[in-house]
Amino acid sequence: MQKTRITALAAVSLAAALSLTACNGDDSGTDTSSQGSSSSNSSSSSNGDAKSEGGSGSGSSEAGNKQSGSGEDVKDEAAAGGAKQGGTKATFCKTEDLAIDAQDAAPDESTGRIDITMINRGSTTCSATGFAGVDIKDEDNTSSPIERGQAQPRVTTLKPGDAAVFNLAYDIDSSGKSLASPTHILVTPPNETHTVTLDWPTGAGDIKGAYTDVQVYPTHTTK
Repeated sequence: MQKTRITALAAVSLAAALSLTACNGDDSGTDTSSQGSSSSNSSSSSNGDAKSEGGSGSGSSEAGNKQSGSGEDVKDEAAAGGAKQGGTKATFCKTEDLAIDAQDAAPDESTGRIDITMINRGSTTCSATGFAGVDIKDEDNTSSPIERGQAQPRVTTLKPGDAAVFNLAYDIDSSGKSLASPTHILVTPPNETHTVTLDWPTGAGDIKGAYTDVQVYPTHTTK
């Protein structure tokens, strides 16, 4: 009977020892899993950062799209006026290559308008896009710069022989008491520094107000 009890106690002790060993093994597995979880979280955080950077990249892509949009604008400009020829941007027209004159083009008795035409007499295509610099010279030999009108420049590319025009606009003074006595128009083509002097067109209506009330508008093609 005693042998049976001893044997039973030995079996219980052995089972307890095995249970303790198994318990220790579980703790070790938990640590490994925790480390794996920590590693996984770190990787997830890294991926999150990558996504965040990707978001920034998306912003860059958006900026790239805007640049692409700008490129499309350039294409539109090229389609509108041939801003590029053979993939090369046209150089600005030089004053020496332009034949320039001024004509009265008033549409009625109250609206004054001077059309200034520039013809490309050069041998290559050039760009006359933008605002020309304009001064009006009075009979007292003083010159007054003319302000720009509220208008957006259009692509104005001229092949040899092509013409561009821009306008001076003002109100006509029909009272006979105008204080302005213009004699000449000084024109500097867009993006140029050399000026030509034109006669004030014969028959053009008197300017109402001061020369600062006259406005110049951007160039455009005549086609």
